[in-house]
Formats: sequence, C-alpha cells, structure tokens
Amino acid sequence: MADRETTPTASVSNAAKYRGAVVEDLQLPPAFCVPQDAPLSLALEKAYEREFDQLPVLNDNRKPVGYLNVQAMKRKFESGQAAEADPISSHTTHFPMTSKAHPYTVITPDTTLEDLEAFFNSQGVEFALVTDDDRKWVLAVATRSDLETFVKRRGTA
Repeated sequence: MADRETTPTASVSNAAKYRGAVVEDLQLPPAFCVPQDAPLSLALEKAYEREFDQLPVLNDNRKPVGYLNVQAMKRKFESGQAAEADPISSHTTHFPMTSKAHPYTVITPDTTLEDLEAFFNSQGVEFALVTDDDRKWVLAVATRSDLETFVKRRGTA
C-alpha cells in the first residue's frame, strides 16, 4: 500500500484538465466596453454594477486600445489622484502596439482553454479580451479565475 505523503502524484495535463473545451464553454458575460473620452464616473459605475475588474477601452473607431483597471482606479480615487470627471483615456493602461516583437494574439470563442492558459502564462497577464476573428468586436473578458472556476465546476478526468 502506497503512502500518500511520500508517493508523488501525477499532475493533470492541460488536455485532460480542459477536455477539449473552448472559451465559449466558460459562459462569460458579454463585455462592457467604454469609450476613451467618457468620464471615469461612468466607467466605475458600470464596473461596479457588473462586478467587473477590468473594462476594455475603445477608441473613436471602436477598436480596443487598452483597459481600465477598476481596483487601481479605486485606489487613485481614495488617494486623490483621480477625479470623477477625468476622461478614461488619462487612466487607461494601453496595449502594446502590435509588431513582430509583440504580436497580437487573437482570442475568440473557439480558442481552446489550453491555448488561453498558455496565453496567460506566456504574456504574464490575468485576463484576455475575447474578440471575433477579425478583432472588430470585443465579446467578453476571460480571466485566470474563469479558468479555475471552470475546472472546479467540471472536475478533472
């Protein structure tokens, strides 16, 4: 009989952990995006209503240019570094420009959860914008927490 304390256990591979599931299987709520010229008060009100931690920020052409970190904004308000009338653009964390050194990774509803986890690990980020194939629409925001919840809910093989 093996001793559980001393017998190593095999880790579950990503393929077994996600069993072919894709981003759509996470059943994410629709993304709420904010225009870069809107006031912070609007963004924070909507973020609290929907319990979102990050809000995608769009330019005048409705393209994602960055995101607003809601927790960081709360701290800025508390310390007097931000005002409700400030434009969102003055507090946006901008995405790096797409280049050969920093290629844009498209995450769609059909992206496997294994690939989503690899994106989080390789980019060192906690969330990803889920878009259509052509990157015209932000459909949802996926987080590491969403992956963890999915695995717990579904169980492992």
